[in-house]
Formats: sequence, C-alpha cells, structure tokens
Amino acid sequence: MGGVARNPLVRLAQPVDLDILANEHIAIVGPNGAGKSLLVDMLTGKYPLREGTLEYDFTPSPTTTVYDNIRYIAFRDTYGSADANYYYQQRWNAHDQDEVPTVRELLGNVPERLSGQARQTLFEMFRLEPLLDKKIILLSSGELRKFQLAKSLLTFPRILIMDNPFIGLDATTRASLNKLLEQLAGLGKLQIILVLSMLDDVPAFITHVIPVSDKVVKGKVERQTYLDTFFAQDKANPWTSLQENIAKLPYTHANYTSDEVVKLNHVSIRYDDRTILKDLDWTVMRGDKWALSGENGAGKSTLLSLVCADNPQSYACDIRLFGRKRGTGESIWQIKKHIGYVSPEMHRAYLKNLPTIEIVASGLHDSIGLYQRPHEAQMEVCAWWMDIFGIAHLKDKPFLQLSSGEQRLALLARAFVKDPELLILDEPLHGLDTYNRRRVKKVIEAFCRRRDKTMIMVTHYEEELPDVITHRLHLERHR
Repeated sequence: MGGVARNPLVRLAQPVDLDILANEHIAIVGPNGAGKSLLVDMLTGKYPLREGTLEYDFTPSPTTTVYDNIRYIAFRDTYGSADANYYYQQRWNAHDQDEVPTVRELLGNVPERLSGQARQTLFEMFRLEPLLDKKIILLSSGELRKFQLAKSLLTFPRILIMDNPFIGLDATTRASLNKLLEQLAGLGKLQIILVLSMLDDVPAFITHVIPVSDKVVKGKVERQTYLDTFFAQDKANPWTSLQENIAKLPYTHANYTSDEVVKLNHVSIRYDDRTILKDLDWTVMRGDKWALSGENGAGKSTLLSLVCADNPQSYACDIRLFGRKRGTGESIWQIKKHIGYVSPEMHRAYLKNLPTIEIVASGLHDSIGLYQRPHEAQMEVCAWWMDIFGIAHLKDKPFLQLSSGEQRLALLARAFVKDPELLILDEPLHGLDTYNRRRVKKVIEAFCRRRDKTMIMVTHYEEELPDVITHRLHLERHR
C-alpha cells in the first residue's frame, strides 16, 4: 500500500503526508483520544477527503477495490448482524436469543480463499471447533475477539488493520496470535497494520511505527528507534496527590450487616450441552480483594454476572449476596446499589450518545442511560471522579464521539461514582494506553485501601493487577 493523503478529516489538526510501502508492517500508536482511529478512517477511505489524494497499490492482489483488499477489526466490532438488536444482559437470557446467529453460520458466509490447511490451522489456533454451534452472543469477550480475527483472516485480505488485537486474550492465545501474525507477515502477501494503545504489545515483526498525538499524525519511524526514544522519555509518575485525594474520601458505612459479601455453594451453570461452571464453591469476605483468572471461555464473566444479579440462572443456584439468599425477595436494584461494575459486555452495550458526565451519573442508579436527574451535589461528585480518571475536559462531549479508551475511562468513573462497597472490574484496563493503565491501576489501589472495600478483578495481564490483591481464584475451562 503506497500513497499520500492530506487533511482527510476536519478533526485532524494538521495535514497528513504518509507513505506505507510494500513489506512494511505498521504500528499506529498514541494515547487514548490522540486520533489513531481518524488515521485508520483515512486509510480505509471511510470519509471523502476534503483535499489531497489517497492512492493504493494492492499488488499482487487480483482485485483493486478497498472492499476486497482491506479488513479492519475495530474495538467495537462485536456481534455482526446481531449488533442492532443486542442489549446488555441479553447474553444471559437464553429465551431471547432465537434470532441470534451461530459462529458456524457467520463463518459459513466467509469465502474460502485460504487453503484447506491454512483454514484448519486458523481453526485450531483459535479453538473454533467447540464454538461453531454456539450463538455469537454467548461468546466470552476473548472468544469473540478470536472469532473476529479468524473471520477476517479467512477472507485473506491484502491489508489487515487490527485495533488492539491482543487485549482480552489469555496469555496462550496472545502468544499464538503473535506467532501467526509473524508467520503471515513473513509470507509477503499480507500487510499488517496494528493500532496499539499498549507499547508492550508492539510485536517484533512490526517494521515501523506511526505516532499520533493531539490529532497530529507524526512521521513514520523505525520500530526500535521509536521504542528506544519512548522508554528513555517515559518517567514514572508517583501519582501521590491522586491517591491522597482518594484516601481523603469519607468512610461510607456499608448498609448491609453480613461479613460474607458473596457466597456460592455448589453452583453449576450450563447453556444447552455446554458446562460453564461446575460445582463451584466460593466465598468473598468483606475487605477481600480477589484476582479472578482463567483462559478465554472459562466462565469468568458468567461468574461475575451471577454476582451482579444480571444472570437469571442465579435464582436456581445457592447464592448469597451481602448476606441474603438470591430469590428471597430482594430486587436486582437492591443488590446493585452495593456494586460498582465495568466490563467489556457493558462497554459493547453502552450506545447512549449522552454528554459523558451523564453517562458517569447513570452509575448512581445503575441505569443504561440517565433517567433520574441527579441533584447538583451528585453532579459535582461525578465531575470529581471524571477528574480523577483524567477526563474532566470531556464532561460535555457526547459519549459516542469519544475514543474507545476515553469511553472506558468514563465507564470506570461510572463504576466508582457511588462509592460502592463491592467493586467488580472485568478487564478494566482494556484498551487503555500505557499512561492511563498506570493511572487507573493507582486509582484502584487507593480506592481499595479504604476501609471495608471489597474487589473482584479480571485481567489476562498479571502486571495489571494492583498491589492490594489478597486472594486468587483460577477457573478451568470445561471441554
């Protein structure tokens, strides 16, 4: 792919001059909200150029169209044709999934341009065989990412653009994906462009880096030159004042009396003929900080859906939350008032284009959208948490106009805004840049050091876990 484009979008601050040459594999890097997605929109021809030219040379591809030659997997690529009707919690409601396609049905629409051996290799690497008859909406966050990657690779594009392809994948799958992409890059027929928030994820096969910051596309530089410069300039921020501000928050006495926050007794969850959780015993005590781990599809998000009262199967299980057995009269809202929650499922379902501060304020009443107008003091608390997460300047900007990383920061502020007794964080640093990952990790640590705060956190990156972890639970996937 070669060419030059200038000023493709009004929202980019400066004109762009850029050549991506044959055999170059690119990483587009920069902070959350820097303009990385705008550059991708330019490269894929999503919007007409205001001025300048955009030229392609897809040799040796037999076709010349962008549609045939470029595949882009964006952060919000989710359930394909099921997206339009998807709502939060639908994954857990089996009675509301009749029209949802299966993995087999969606992959059946992919032209078989790969050889049979290459296709089988992809199926084995992504472990797609056990997923083929599973409805797309039942895939875990990691399984869904595997499916999208495999589906795109099965079309054998000339250019493959991937937005943070490694996030949400367990360590084994990340290593396998990196090896596969390296092999594909070495063939010379596929050119790879990665959009990355984490500099830890710049693979060795990447030849050049294009930095983007403040809506300005910088010049292309060789990978090692960029990494050497970045890490030399990267200074550790002690975050002292940030953590002190959180520590000064007044103690909010828990409005429940039990020292047992979560208790599961021989809990099993099945969907059709697939066992997700089997005979699980688990007790979370007040003040515990749990790290929940397991490979993609092991049931981590399903387990959290039981704790958050989102999964209707919880009524058929022996589960006690905050000292009360599920199904003994408490409402879902009585449970949720104790919980601050963020997850990939929530992010995918949050399609309300409200001012961002209203998205944060919706956490006060656990709604998807703002249906009760907060009073002035509550809005001040929302603004305070937005400042803690570094997004105070975005309070009036519509949520869907934010970058995916900025959206994640807003949803994190939403989880903290009511000062919950139980914090449930499912991949909370998903899509955040290096700076914001450090910031959020320090926020979590400071919050959890406060009296009586309990936390359950899921991540596939050991280094993302805060220093306050006291217990661990590892789930094994049932075959």
